[in-house]
Amino acid sequence: MTDNQHAVPFDDLPNADLQVESLYLGGSRGNMADDPLARLFPVGNQGGFRYSGSPRDRTVRLSVLFTSGTDIDWPDTLDPQTGVFTYYGDNKKPGRDLHDTDRGGNVILRDAFEATHGTHEDRLKVPPFLLFQKASPGRAVRFRGLLAPGNGTLTSDDDLAAIWRSKGGLRFQNYRARFTVLDTARVCRKWIEAILDGQTTIAATLCPPVWREWVEGRAYNALVAPATAVVRPKSEQLPADKSGLAILRAIHTHFDGRAHDFEECAVAIWRLLAPATGRCDVTQPSRDGGRDAVGEYLLGPAADRLAIDFALEAKCYTESNSVGVREVSRLISRLRHRNFGVFVTLSYFDRQVYNEVRADNHPIAMICGRDVVDTLREHGYGDVGAVQAWLDNLFPRPAAPLDAASSLD
Repeated sequence: MTDNQHAVPFDDLPNADLQVESLYLGGSRGNMADDPLARLFPVGNQGGFRYSGSPRDRTVRLSVLFTSGTDIDWPDTLDPQTGVFTYYGDNKKPGRDLHDTDRGGNVILRDAFEATHGTHEDRLKVPPFLLFQKASPGRAVRFRGLLAPGNGTLTSDDDLAAIWRSKGGLRFQNYRARFTVLDTARVCRKWIEAILDGQTTIAATLCPPVWREWVEGRAYNALVAPATAVVRPKSEQLPADKSGLAILRAIHTHFDGRAHDFEECAVAIWRLLAPATGRCDVTQPSRDGGRDAVGEYLLGPAADRLAIDFALEAKCYTESNSVGVREVSRLISRLRHRNFGVFVTLSYFDRQVYNEVRADNHPIAMICGRDVVDTLREHGYGDVGAVQAWLDNLFPRPAAPLDAASSLD
């Protein structure tokens, strides 16, 4: 814990307000009684879904979402630049119905998102969602914000989706839910206590104005934090877990000796990251002009699309081989006016080239090894087996040629 992080002691939690990005410390007994969330609210001390009330009876008045941020199969993510938080439900193993979970978390999601797209009276029944993330030291948690189900830019088909996954060859469904972090820095204890005492969320004392606006008009006033010039160190450009590194190595091995074939894979990864990508053609190795692929990114309504041209460069490097100035300069030199660049690598970008690209405001999306792994996981390819099946299906290895002797038989 650094000196500039505000931390609330365990003994003070029952009376504490909630401040975005503050730490709430756990106890020191060495057991479940140290859990800070159970001391903050009457919501229990286990699970990703914590709540007051009953999901089955539709009497939940307060819901706490807890994420470790480390579940590689179900990567909960917060995008600070849009205020959108993606959270996965609690049906994470095959053999049960989507809503038949021990904690009833998926029932909470189903009912909350259904009410979100209803009337003002329907949204009055939606409990406030408070987002906490695992932190250190010990059992400490960090408050990430007040959530409202959905987002102003998403349809009802997109904000809550039942997605298929497989584990051990068995298929099952789970929810992928998208929330908006509302633009309030503090959530007052008196508001929470009034809700738990039975008042409606907007009648309760000290209701955050952004919550009232969401209930009354489904207005999403998001807490957004525009990024400064980001230069990620090597440690943040490569997966932090062995499974992620194994995925990168499997991709590299699949294209070993076929670097040009990796360019098709790089385009596919970019499409997963940027689904509005339209035409994208891989160039011939002898005629690429410093660009492995050229394409269009589409903006605007379907009836009148605006196409922005881009150039893509791909490097099938191992994680120990960085992308340097020479490789990126090659792409920069080929960018035309009002074009942007995409650079996809399985490794990482050297700090010097990262600094130069950001300092000079070159319009280049820099996609490193960790980005590749995170993107594949977000689309259901969470381990080496799933990624290898994806590679074999989309980018099969060429058949081995028959040798001379066998061809005469």
